[in-house]
Formats: sequence, C-alpha cells, structure tokens
Amino acid sequence: MERVASGPGRRDRPPRTVAPPPAVSRQPRRASPAPRGRAGSCRLTACAAHQETASPLAPGAPPIGAGGGGARPAQTSVRRQPRSAQPEPSPRQRWRLCPGAGGGGADGERSRPAAPAPHRPGLQSSRPSGEAVPQAEAQLSLENLSQKTANHREVETFVMTEFALKEIMSSGGAEDDIPQAERKTVTDFCYLLDKSKQLFNGLRDLPQYGQKQWQSYFGRTFDVYTKLWKFQQQHRQVLDNRYGLKRWQIGEIASKIGQLYYHYYLRTSETSYLNEAFSFYSAIRQRSYYSQVNKEDRPELVVKKLRYYARFIVVCLLLNKMDVVKDLVKELSDEIEDYTHRFNTEDQVEWNLVLQEVAAFIEADPVMVLNDDNTIVITSNRLSETGAPLLEQGMIVGQLALADALIIGNCNNQVKFSELTIDMFRMLQALEREPMNLASQMNKPGMQESTEKPARRENPHKYLLYKPTFSQLYTFLAASFKELPANSVLLIYLSATGVFPSGRSDSEGPYDFGGVLTNSNRDIINGDAIHKRNQSYKEMHCLHPGDLYPFTRKPLFIIVDSSNSVAYKNFTNLFGQPLVCLLSPTAYPKALQDQSQRGSLFTLFLNNPLMAFLFVSGLSSMRRGLWEKCQDYLRKINRDIAQLLTHSRSIDQSFLQFFGDEFLRLLLTRFIFCSATMRMHKIFRQETRNYPESYPQLPRDETVENPHLQKHILELAAILDVRNVFLENTLDDY
Repeated sequence: MERVASGPGRRDRPPRTVAPPPAVSRQPRRASPAPRGRAGSCRLTACAAHQETASPLAPGAPPIGAGGGGARPAQTSVRRQPRSAQPEPSPRQRWRLCPGAGGGGADGERSRPAAPAPHRPGLQSSRPSGEAVPQAEAQLSLENLSQKTANHREVETFVMTEFALKEIMSSGGAEDDIPQAERKTVTDFCYLLDKSKQLFNGLRDLPQYGQKQWQSYFGRTFDVYTKLWKFQQQHRQVLDNRYGLKRWQIGEIASKIGQLYYHYYLRTSETSYLNEAFSFYSAIRQRSYYSQVNKEDRPELVVKKLRYYARFIVVCLLLNKMDVVKDLVKELSDEIEDYTHRFNTEDQVEWNLVLQEVAAFIEADPVMVLNDDNTIVITSNRLSETGAPLLEQGMIVGQLALADALIIGNCNNQVKFSELTIDMFRMLQALEREPMNLASQMNKPGMQESTEKPARRENPHKYLLYKPTFSQLYTFLAASFKELPANSVLLIYLSATGVFPSGRSDSEGPYDFGGVLTNSNRDIINGDAIHKRNQSYKEMHCLHPGDLYPFTRKPLFIIVDSSNSVAYKNFTNLFGQPLVCLLSPTAYPKALQDQSQRGSLFTLFLNNPLMAFLFVSGLSSMRRGLWEKCQDYLRKINRDIAQLLTHSRSIDQSFLQFFGDEFLRLLLTRFIFCSATMRMHKIFRQETRNYPESYPQLPRDETVENPHLQKHILELAAILDVRNVFLENTLDDY
C-alpha cells in the first residue's frame, strides 16, 4: 500500500489511427508493445462458434476480420515455429456475426486455412525477430504450416488466378488484343483478391484467446487488404474495362476492411479501432457501393448488403451514434421488405427478428434526456477524464490495475442484439474510456515537449461471452488468469439466471448455495431457476462460488447480477489476495419487476447511476440543463464517497487495494451510491433482499448508511423534486 498521486502505469499501446477511404495509404510502422487483444466467445459475442440456423446472420457469415486501409495496427513480432495441423471444425462451428462474429468464409464458402503469403513484393513486410514462442503456443499459430502445404496452396492459387483471368479476358474481346500492361494489372488484382480471400477465410481459425498467436496473421491480412484497396484505386479504369469490376465488389473489400478493424477492437478493447470501422462502413453507405445490388437477380448479393447493414448497426451502437442507427434501421427495414418480396425467401422471419431486436435495444434506456427542441440527447457512459473521483493527497490505496475482464451474459428474455445483451453492453461501456486522439493531447498548451508518454492508460481487455457452457467459461477464465500481468486485477461480471439448491444440506460449503446458470440444452423451469432432478447431486450446469476458488490466487473483482447473487456472499479468501464481490439484490419491488427485460437495475446503476436514480424516482424524461446540473452534483457525491471509503477505519483492505484503479474506483463508488439509494427509497424498504450486498461486508455506518451520504441523496432528490419517494429520517427506522 502506498500513498497515491496517480493510478498505476501499464504497457502503453498508443492506437494507430488510419485514414478512412479514399485516403488509404500504408505508413511506416513504429515500434510499439503488443496490444493485449483477444476477444472471443464460444457461441459468444466476440467471434462465436454458433449453429448455422441460429439467425440469418449465421449461415456462412464472413468473420469479422479483413485488412485495413492504411497503416495497420501495431503488433509484436513473433518468431515462427512449426505447428501441427489443426482438425477441421465441425459443421456446428461455423462463425456468426455477433458484435464481432465471424463466418466461416466469404458469405457461404467454407475454405481451408490460408497458407502463408508468398514472398511477393509489397505483400509481406519484414519484421524484427522477437522472443521465441513457447511450443504449446506455437502449435496454435496459423503462421506455422509446413512448407510443402504452403507451396501446394501457392500453386493452387496461381492456377485458379490464371483460369479466372482467361475467362475474364476472353469475355471482354480477343485475348491477343489486350496490352501487356493491362494484362499484368488484371493478373495482379486477381492475385491480391485471391490472397485476401484466403487470409480472410483463415481468420476463423485464429485462437479466440491468447495474446500472441493471432497478431502476425492479422498483420499479414492488413498488409494484403491495404495493397488491394490501394491497387483498385490506382487502376480503377483498367479494372472496369478489362476485369468488369463492379461497385458492389469495391464495397465488399471496404466492408471486410471495416470488419477487420472492428474485430481488432474486440481483441484489443481500443475504441479508436471502432472509429476506423465506422469510417469504412460509412464510406460504403455514402458512396452507394451496394446501390446496384437490387437490380441483379442474385439473392446472395442482397444478403451481403443486409449483413453489411447489421454489422454497421453494431458498430454505431457501440459508438453511441443512435441517430445513425435509427436511419440504418429504417434503410434495413426497406431492404428486407424488398428482399423478401422479390425472392420469397425462407429467412424473412429471421431478418424481421433482427429488426425487432435492434429496435428493442435502442429503446432499452428507461429515461430520455431531451434538448429544448425535444430531440433526444445521446449520452455516453464510457469513462471520461472527469468520470472517476480523483485520488486526493493523503489517500492510501493500492497500486493494482484492472487488466482483464470477463463479461458474461446468460439472462433469459433480456433485450439483446447480435448476441450482446443490454446488461453486457452496459458493462462493456463502463469498462472503456472515451476515444481520444493522442496526437491532439500531446499538442495541448502546457504539455511538455519531451519524450514522456501520455498519462492516459489503456482499456482493460475484455472477453464477451454470451450464454457460454461451463467448459467454455472455464477455458476463457483460465486463459485470462494465466496471462494476467503482475499487480493486475481480473474482473468477472456475471449477468445470469440464478440456480438454487433444491434441498437443505448438512454442510454449508461453496457448492451448497447454488450459483448462476451456464448454458445447457435443458429447458429452464419457469424461465427463472433450474432445479436438479436428483437432489443428491449438485447442479452441473452452474457456476458455483467454489468454481472460482482456484482463481483467487490472484486479485479478483467479481460482480454478480442474479436472482441468486447471495450465493457468492459465502466466499472464503483462501490465499490472502485482494478479493471483492459486489452482489445485486436478489429481488426487486413489484413495481419494477416488469422492467427486467430492459436490463437489470443494478447494472444500470453501475453504468449510469443518474439514469437509474431517475428511474427509481418515477421519472421518464428530463431536460438537458437539469441533467447536466444533476451530473455535476453526482460527481460531488462520488468524491465524498471516495473520502468516506478511504478514511474508514474498519473497512476491509481489499476495497482499498482495488481503489487505485480508475475503473474499479468508479464501480465501487457507484455501488455504494446504489446501495444507499435503495436503503433510503420507500418501495425498497419492504424486505432486505431488495438491497445490494458485498463480500467482504462494507461498514454500513461509515458507507451506505452514512448520514452525510444520506443527506446528499435527499438533496439530489430535492433538485429533481422527488424527495417524497425517499425516507426523511432514515436512521430512526433502523
């Protein structure tokens, strides 16, 4: 424990900003530590293996990955080692468009993994040698196919390119009349296009977790698509005349570049890459690359266009560009109506379900902030420079930093879009910073012109797991635990249906209180809790508190939002490492229960405490001026909560160990504000299970029931003119 003036530093990874099309050019690569990226899930949000019939986005949907149009993101070079062949994925392992999903190939195709790129000028850049990869990791690398296989694939690609070239040339006139330079242009374009498809299809075989295995493959994909995009720009006229290049084909290239930037965001959690994906998707729409698709009698091309819209919507949702989302939803609705009318397809129901999901997702927020002209104000809930309360001089806190987070969603009947539930979406944004231009920050007045790096820290890396099985959840948890750096924290967020024990047990161990549901093929009873058929055994499709014991060997921060969250109150800190569990209420007042589909109130408090406060106060809209006034007052409350917590003499040291990290500090102050609000609210006073709890327990009289904090809450209620819903003399009622 040290006296703290600022949060702990970590590996600095300044994001590479890349110009959107058409100004796409490769820039010199500067050395930079490797981004700690890997985002994935198993039938999960990020790059999920999913059944083909799950949705219209599933069958053959391309992986969210394809090369960038400019200087590619920084990466760490890895020495290549031979790898054993990987088994062919089963048909049930086709990839799906999730907020990052990916398909097994180029819209319906399922090809083999791509061979390493041949030594062709401009396609493969040199990299300095790094440390050797351990043998276990080297076997996972897609770079390490045998030379024999690579040579065979290269010959196969060359033969296919030559065949396609002859077909194209013969259809445009006499082959002998084509100038040699134009012939070479078409040949080079076909080669780049084939190579890009190979690399793109191979992205589905990248490991979903791990830090190093995927980076070099991504780099090669970026290289090829950078060259392909620039090549088609420079030789557009020749390709139009000799190759018959169509605008939707250009749109496909741009779409795949956007997918790769989006996928790179999932693996690095760096929001700057979301902006790059938005630039490419936006350019496709502005330049109407897909405008001629509807004139062709090819339903597969229309499906490409529909998938593009779905991917674009996901990116806009993550960037809080709700105005663009609404326009895209209207356009997508018109496209789906035209598609189903023209082709009478069987996937009409699935596409209509996509529209319903995104519409419900947009309307999930229970409170609207309005301008003077009654237009809706879009509020961002990412961490800003003034978001978390600052550490003041004299505060003694730990130096731990949040490095990894597992965000798990397995709630029934909750609003979702593209396998991202509203609770997962809110927690995802609570663990990210607002995108910031590092170059502009360095040029601000007063910044020292020195070699000092910006003080801004990176976002914690996140796995997004939608309805994982126990084995899948444990695999990602173990991988994250294994790679957790020193002095770092692993956060586990569980938003899941509760699993209750069906009978009383003689013992009270970590497997006797139930837990939260993991995915299985069995039906859920009453949509809420699952019960064991044989009471002599523990529930196997459940994450019990005891399942997390092995991971308490390192600092662990757990958030459980479930109807059986209190099961995790029975933790035992076996290894003496910092450990905190924030637990939601197990039930809510009847007046609020019908809102559960729009997300949990507890998670809403952790994501946007003012909106949650307005909701429990019975308000559904507010003017922007009053909203900003309340936000300023809430920041003052957070500062006072930070002082209460750090000056407490009886608080468990685990809370102070985590308080040095900005994200965890903000979550802790919001949790205390949530708990204090519910304890003072009249409709929550009916029973104690309506209150959040924690492990270890917070000293109530110094935190959640502190008179100074209660006074602040009443003053905030007075600003909103809702003081009547709170108890005035709260302490007298205990």
